[in-house]
Amino acid sequence: MREEYAASVRGRPIPKQHVETFLSTSLPRGAGNCATSHDAAAHARRHRQQRRWATQVVITDELARQACAERDLPPPDDVLPMQLLTIPETDVADLGSIVAAALAHSPAARALLADLEREQKIPDTAVRDYYDRNLDRFLTPDALRRGADPYAEPSDIQPYEHVRDGIAQQLRHAAARRAFFDWLDAARADVVYAEGHEHPGDPSQPDHEHRH
Repeated sequence: MREEYAASVRGRPIPKQHVETFLSTSLPRGAGNCATSHDAAAHARRHRQQRRWATQVVITDELARQACAERDLPPPDDVLPMQLLTIPETDVADLGSIVAAALAHSPAARALLADLEREQKIPDTAVRDYYDRNLDRFLTPDALRRGADPYAEPSDIQPYEHVRDGIAQQLRHAAARRAFFDWLDAARADVVYAEGHEHPGDPSQPDHEHRH
């Protein structure tokens, strides 16, 4: 791999400059978790992890573009946006900072996730099971105000027919996110990285970080 490339994605080189540009403008709080320190060694380790993190976001965008093309989805309107975007803390907690950042910055990643969501088929039995196991989430507004026990009075619970579609949508959304993770794990298996741009969780690296 030539020195100016950060990685090769299915034979397509990713210039290091793309990673550095993204890193300089789009690093969210908490990315590349490392201990805060003023010494040079700690600063260098932190920058390496941030660079590896940014490489993953850029690679995820490229992989998603290729997946969209394979699925005959409309191509994204523009290249990977390089402006600073706010990433919800809940998304970082649920998805990890790499996937959360990729979905925030990459139109292709969002298009792929939406397509995966359309593919999810949630059985009625799964929807009903979710409802029965989570009655406390379906209290009526009045019951919520009263702090009612969801298992004491059936009239305090919204009828299943009223909430069925919403539950099904939530379950499709969760299933699509799992499918996205599975796709990404498989898609980046053949990515070739330049030194210093490896995955931040790569256990072969002495300063690998699992919480990325």
